[in-house]
Amino acid sequence: MKIFKKITIYILLFYLFTITKVFAAFDIKARTAILQDYLSGEILFEKDITRSIYPASMTKIMTSIVVFDLLKAGDLSLDDKIMISENAWRLSQSGYSSMFIMVGDEVTVENLLKGIIVASGNDACVALAEGVAGTEEEFAMLMNTKAAEIGMENTNFTNSSGINDPDNYSTVEDILKMSNYLIKNYPNYYNYFKEKEFTWDRTGGEPITQGNRNPLLYKNFGADGIKTGYLAVEKYSLASSIKRGKRRLIAVGSGFETKNSRSKQSSKLLTWGLTNFDTIKIAEKNKNFVELDVWLGKKKTVKGYIKKDLYKTIPKARKKYLKAVVIYQGPILAPVQKDQKVAKLKLSYKDEILDELDIFAIEEVKKVNIFSGLIKSINYLIWGDV
Repeated sequence: MKIFKKITIYILLFYLFTITKVFAAFDIKARTAILQDYLSGEILFEKDITRSIYPASMTKIMTSIVVFDLLKAGDLSLDDKIMISENAWRLSQSGYSSMFIMVGDEVTVENLLKGIIVASGNDACVALAEGVAGTEEEFAMLMNTKAAEIGMENTNFTNSSGINDPDNYSTVEDILKMSNYLIKNYPNYYNYFKEKEFTWDRTGGEPITQGNRNPLLYKNFGADGIKTGYLAVEKYSLASSIKRGKRRLIAVGSGFETKNSRSKQSSKLLTWGLTNFDTIKIAEKNKNFVELDVWLGKKKTVKGYIKKDLYKTIPKARKKYLKAVVIYQGPILAPVQKDQKVAKLKLSYKDEILDELDIFAIEEVKKVNIFSGLIKSINYLIWGDV
C-alpha cells in the first residue's frame, strides 16, 4: 500500500511537469492570471494565482449568481419589480458606471440583471441587492455564503458592485471557480454575458443604450463573457471565456496596465490555450461507453458507465500517448446487478497512469436457467465459446 501511494504521487508530478514544460516560456503582461480548460478542469497556465486582488466589477459575477439561485428556487421571478431607493439612485449620479435608474422607478429583475451584466451598473447592483435582501450588507452575507459553498477560500465580499473597499478582496483562482460555477450551473442565464448592448427605457428621458464593457466580445473569435473590472489601485482586470465548438476555456487576469493591454493580453492567453492544447472526451457520466462479456447470463454482455464526465487536456500533437484501458476479471459471472461495480478504467499518458475510475453496470443481467447454463458450459469446454 505504501508503494502504491508513492507511485501515485510520482505519476501526478510527471503529468503536471508535462503541462508545465509547455508554458514555461509563455507569459502575459498581468500581475496575476490563470487559464483553465472548462471540460477537463485542467489548469493550463497560472501566474501568482493566490495573490490577493481587488476584484472590482468582477464582483458582479457573484451578485448575478445569488440572484440566479433565487430564480432557480422560485423565490424570485424575472418579471418581479423592484422599487428604486435613493441610495441606489445616488450611484448613478456619482460618476460610476451606471444603468441610470431613477428614484421611485419600479424596474424588473431582468432589466436590473442586464443593467449589471451588460452595462456594469453599480446602481443596478444596489437596487437588486436591496430588493432581495433589504440592505446591501445583508446581500453581501448571501454572497459570502455562496462563495464558501463554491470553494472560494481567499475571498470576501462587502458589497454587490465591487466599488473600492479594502475588505472586498479575492484572487484570480477564486474568480475562476466562481466563473466556472456560473457557466456550469446557469448556461441559459449565462447568455446575458455575451449581449453586446443593453437599452434601458428610462423614466423621464430618452432611452439609454450602452455597450458591453468586455472588449473580447467584439473580436469575433468565440468570446462569450464574462466581466471586466477596474480600480485605480488594482488597474484593469478581466474574467473571460471563449468557446470553440464544444471546447471552452476560462481565463482570469488582473493587474493589466491599460484597457488595451487587458484586451490584447487576455486574447493572447485564450488563443495560446486553444492552439497549444487538445481536450479529449473519454466518457460521459452515466452513459454507456463500454460493453463487457458476461458468463451464464441472459445477455452476452453488460454495458458499463462511470459516474463523472471524463475529459483530458494534453499538449497538441501528443494525443497518441493518451490511452484508456478497461480492466476486469471476465467474463463477469451472472447475475449482474444494475449499478454493480464491474471493472476499472485506467487512463495513462506515455504509459504513466493519470486516472483510475470504477465502471458500473448500467443494466441488470439475469442468470440463465440451469439447463441453458449446462449447455453453455459444455460449449465452452469444447469450443471455448462463452
